[in-house]
Amino acid sequence: MSSFLRALVIVLLAASCGGGGPKTAPSNLDDACEILRERPHYTRAFRATERKWGVPVHVQMATIYQESKFIGDARTPFQYRLGVIPVGRQSSAFGYGQALDGTWEEYQEQHGGFRTRRDDINDATDFMGWYMAQSQRDLGLSMWDARNQYLAYHEGRAGFRRGSYNSKAWLLRVADSVGSRATTYQAQLVGCRYAR
Repeated sequence: MSSFLRALVIVLLAASCGGGGPKTAPSNLDDACEILRERPHYTRAFRATERKWGVPVHVQMATIYQESKFIGDARTPFQYRLGVIPVGRQSSAFGYGQALDGTWEEYQEQHGGFRTRRDDINDATDFMGWYMAQSQRDLGLSMWDARNQYLAYHEGRAGFRRGSYNSKAWLLRVADSVGSRATTYQAQLVGCRYAR
């Protein structure tokens, strides 16, 4: 085998591995310890974001669960006209954190750099930490307040400030669910050897 061909094979194999690990959901989304056991690289990403931005692991995990069910390349569903003609996706949200194009570009310009990817768990959690740190600074939200951090994440800080979520009963139910899941994950992580 020529050295060129050998190098090409190595490059293709490395490229096929991707940067953020599997894009499918972990097998048991209701157990934080099982998620981290199955995906140890998640632990490193969550811990790095916790150290850098102060967002607790359980808050990150509950938010990612709600946004993508831990599916790295998650997208919003297609919209259809007349029930059959696809007219595009509901929004540009993509990746673990379902970051919108514009918000992701703002993150890249201000902090992440242009090589960051929404389908990489390390970049997605760093984005989430960056966003929630701004919500803490601008809105006074505690990093431990998963419910309100989620509302600000979903509605944007300006929407949260206006209280736009108050007219969306479904969103308030979702935010309550995020808060509840964060509490469950927190309790599970206390005795979890994978979280250390």
